[in-house]
Amino acid sequence: MKNTIFTGAAIAIITPMNADGSINYDELGRIIDDQINNGTDAIVICGTTGESATMTDDEHRDCIKFAVKHVAGRVPVIAGAGSNDTRYAVELSKEAEAAGADALLHVTPYYNKATQKGLVAHFTAIADAVNIPIILYNVPSRTGCGFDVATVKELSKHKNIAAIKEASGNISYAAKLIAACGDDIDVYSGNDDMVVPIMSLGGKGVISVASHVIPKQMHDMVQLCLDNNFAEATKLQIEYLDIMNDLFIEVNPIPVKAAMNMVGWNAGPCRLPLCEMTDEHTAKLKATLAKHGLVK
Repeated sequence: MKNTIFTGAAIAIITPMNADGSINYDELGRIIDDQINNGTDAIVICGTTGESATMTDDEHRDCIKFAVKHVAGRVPVIAGAGSNDTRYAVELSKEAEAAGADALLHVTPYYNKATQKGLVAHFTAIADAVNIPIILYNVPSRTGCGFDVATVKELSKHKNIAAIKEASGNISYAAKLIAACGDDIDVYSGNDDMVVPIMSLGGKGVISVASHVIPKQMHDMVQLCLDNNFAEATKLQIEYLDIMNDLFIEVNPIPVKAAMNMVGWNAGPCRLPLCEMTDEHTAKLKATLAKHGLVK
């Protein structure tokens, strides 16, 4: 049995931008502090929600270094270091480890559409190159490439491959994954609307988008699951399901950045090709936030 990176609710944190599109590190620090103060259990920097796909190499490295320094050991920092180029993924992973990241998040290689044999070779090469744990990231809707259960089971034999962020939206797949891998790999929900179902099967928590606007509620929901109080956890899952859904009314992270701006943070714009939401979706999201007392 491997050491667990975290249990609870991690945030896949946005990268706040200034009006000119540069990174607003001051606001990023304030958001990190607010999350930790409200019970968030880990910070995931430079993930999909952080717009890592539009960052320069220097920005990616600088964001990881900033997060590690600012968090200062209060909770684990998990650095997104995925790429469809294995050599670059190895390089970035080594640099994230050197910067002090506690763990790495690695998405399946996008666009290339690797075979399952290729996935084993890709992730093994990365895991061999570092000495910190890796969270695999299964999100085939965005990458066009997903893990077979047998592939995850094979990768789970590696000492540095400790967990998987499961965001396929397929609860049957999640159940088969947990049944096949047991204690060899931890499973985190990658979808806010599936936290309770996945945790009822043995999941260890969530890597959340909704935590941006409801950090305490997400932490509490996961903690209730960890305490085996699924009845109360289910109430929170249902109560906040509309927020979880509306934060994906358009492609992530467009809605969550809009929501953060609505509730008073300086999240700024997304970088192209991500653009502002439609007026219709903006009104719907604002109404949902207002229903929960998050905006007036």
